[in-house]
Amino acid sequence: MKYILLIHQGDTPTPYDQEAWSRLSEEEQKRVFADYAEINQTAGVSPGLQMQPPETATTVRVKDGETLTTDGPFASVKEALGGWLVFEADDLDAAIGLAARIPAARLGGAIEVRPLVES
Repeated sequence: MKYILLIHQGDTPTPYDQEAWSRLSEEEQKRVFADYAEINQTAGVSPGLQMQPPETATTVRVKDGETLTTDGPFASVKEALGGWLVFEADDLDAAIGLAARIPAARLGGAIEVRPLVES
């Protein structure tokens, strides 16, 4: 089964936010990069892409045929999606195990594991 792992970055430090990133030790910064490199080389993983911070988003809705846009996400920053990957795994437990290895999970974010519909 294929699972999408949605990385809810929350207020987890990323290199895009130099102030927050600098609060991590150099060792932790290197560990984050190493963990993502290792995850992306895991059998069954199709790496996704990291997203720019939520404040760069534009949300689009259509109401009564009119396209409406607002700056930023509708969700709170703690819930904002920061990236994703697809993992082909034997079962949900394997997908949860991979999700637990994603640095955002230990640094204040969360990983949503969701099975994909396969046709």
